[in-house]
Amino acid sequence: MAAAPSGVGPAIRRARRSAGLSLRALAAQLGVSPATMSALENDLTPVTVQRLIAIADALGVDPAGIVADAGPDPVESPDRTFSVVSSGRGFDDWRHFGPLAFDPVLAAAIRVFMRTGYHGATMRMIALEAGMSVAGVYHHYDSKYALLVAGLDRTMAELRPRVEAARDSGADPVERFSNIVEALALFHTYYGELALIGASEMRSLDPVQRVRIAALRNEIQYLMDEQVQQARKLGLLKAQDWHDAGRAVSTMCTSLPQWFKLGGASSPEQIAQEYARFALGMMQYDATAHAAYRAKNSQPEGD
Repeated sequence: MAAAPSGVGPAIRRARRSAGLSLRALAAQLGVSPATMSALENDLTPVTVQRLIAIADALGVDPAGIVADAGPDPVESPDRTFSVVSSGRGFDDWRHFGPLAFDPVLAAAIRVFMRTGYHGATMRMIALEAGMSVAGVYHHYDSKYALLVAGLDRTMAELRPRVEAARDSGADPVERFSNIVEALALFHTYYGELALIGASEMRSLDPVQRVRIAALRNEIQYLMDEQVQQARKLGLLKAQDWHDAGRAVSTMCTSLPQWFKLGGASSPEQIAQEYARFALGMMQYDATAHAAYRAKNSQPEGD
């Protein structure tokens, strides 16, 4: 039986990775063992034309494209400047949002995910977007899924320090609550693409990662809840259904990327200040009680 050209094995591996399939998954589709599939991809077993057609059909690609890509994987030097997750404290003022620095592969993945959604993206699309070979992309991230998790981790690494800084800049629980809402709104307007992927692709995570990322999000909510509870004890916020209102405030902020556009009629700062006012209204803010609290606590000791 006729065999495909030498060097087609690595091309099959690149096509499989681009399609987002594991070696074991492709082997199962073809009805062969993972060991046989590995031997085929490493050119240790000749690939017949019939088998090449079956592989291409399973991957949804043209067999001629695999043959045209035949040859060893290119060797690319790792870029040691790559950083999957930022320290998250690359700012002096929590209200200032500068451009985010991503490694080229993660930046390309975010752009592709925004265009096609996670499930519509392939590693080949990401490689083309990044101006790299598919093998080069795999040199830094072993799967499309790893890129998704890295993007979600980066979101939380950027968001939490800003929320904490916003909280810490407030003089009392009402100010701290208002600042947290403002920080959330600013983040979801300035970094809308990153935030939108985080909001829309949670369903694509496996159960372990979904629970982990959800726990990080809950911690942000609890920071807000803490300030609301303190303000209620002082009589500054009066909402009885504060727990549900707090979730509504958070959802209001996280939905901003669905409609807000930078350069539109309102600036991120205007939206953030409006949302802080909306949130205070939902929590039944008592401005008179707050003014009295401030006056009392601004008096020098002994007066």
